[in-house]
Amino acid sequence: MGVLLAACGKQEPAAQAAAESTPAPAAITKIVVGLDDNFPPMGFRDEKNELVGFDVDMAREASKRLGVEVEFKPIDWSAKEAELNSKRVDVLWNGLTITEERKKNIDFTAPYMENHQIVVVGASSAVKTKADLAGKVVGAQEGSSAVDAVKKDDAVFQTFKEFKTFGDNVTALMDLATGRLDAVVVDEVVGRYYVAKKPADYAVLDEHFGTEDYGVGVRKDDTDLHSKLDKALVDMKADGTSAKIATQWFGKDIIK
Repeated sequence: MGVLLAACGKQEPAAQAAAESTPAPAAITKIVVGLDDNFPPMGFRDEKNELVGFDVDMAREASKRLGVEVEFKPIDWSAKEAELNSKRVDVLWNGLTITEERKKNIDFTAPYMENHQIVVVGASSAVKTKADLAGKVVGAQEGSSAVDAVKKDDAVFQTFKEFKTFGDNVTALMDLATGRLDAVVVDEVVGRYYVAKKPADYAVLDEHFGTEDYGVGVRKDDTDLHSKLDKALVDMKADGTSAKIATQWFGKDIIK
């Protein structure tokens, strides 16, 4: 009995020592934001080759509230989840749509914006509805949620003559302007940004390919950063900062 009691007595300090030796989570000092740097107005390069955009401003403000440095890292957007999970970036913040498929690999903050997948056509186009896309060549950005949204509407998708994907939305819209495409399916925030710049060249259909929410993508095991970003986004909305940033880029408050 004495031997057993002695053995039990030795386990408690050992267990306590083991618990005390478990390292605490490292403090967050910098957030590396992965983005597509050709995705205006969310994130893109200006005439000085500097990264600007709505999501860039949102990320800067959130990082300031967290008291950490922020670094923006352009990545291959079609491989964004691999970039995040391999820890080459800490978050994906660039008009990232929350989908059930993506939730299998990454987590999201609460939605901060509602978006639609709109159809942009030439100003003089005879295409007025999604049904008019039958026999047409339609484009979208590779790896974007526009591709998923179009394919989800299988009845319409199957009527296309061809569905082409591009490295970025800018190239797709250039092909639309030159007549190599009949329509482009694109995030509403992006599409309307370009349409507003050249209203005589483009038109937006009343019908769209669905409504979706934007969120910040984080790793599933990065719960500390996740919760801090959620709080920052809530606080930014509550004090009007998000609305101010949105108005600067879109002319109105489109924060969800």
